[in-house]
Amino acid sequence: MSSLTGPVLPSLYQDIFRDVADAMIFSDVDGVIRLWNPAAEAVFGYTASEAIGQSLDLIIPESLREAHWRGYRQAMSRGATVHGRRSSITRSLHKSGQTLYVDMSFAVIRDETGKTIGSAAMARDATLRYTEEKRLRRQIAAASENAAK
Repeated sequence: MSSLTGPVLPSLYQDIFRDVADAMIFSDVDGVIRLWNPAAEAVFGYTASEAIGQSLDLIIPESLREAHWRGYRQAMSRGATVHGRRSSITRSLHKSGQTLYVDMSFAVIRDETGKTIGSAAMARDATLRYTEEKRLRRQIAAASENAAK
């Protein structure tokens, strides 16, 4: 498939959005959730109908909100994120209230005129990986400490 045009493309975008394994969230320039795919439902616990129309605060821990919104406003005004195309592990909230760690990447989205219209976030649950790596780092530190004695 070398080129997609016409009505096929919007349908393909919808198929991709629905079927990818990673959570995909689009929020407008004010940080209001406008799109929420099925994988986001699985990661964060909220259905699309519960999430759409809500602030991103829905999934941002209270202690991180000030920094998040400062960075979000900067990204919206600059038209780029500080992370570029790199992902990073950050804390997030599940509907249950449980803190989880997500491997998340962001992109500032512009319309056909170049105007910033919001942000797309792609995320996957990294809680198990993060906690296992943290446990291993502690074990290594303890082993190093014991070896130094």
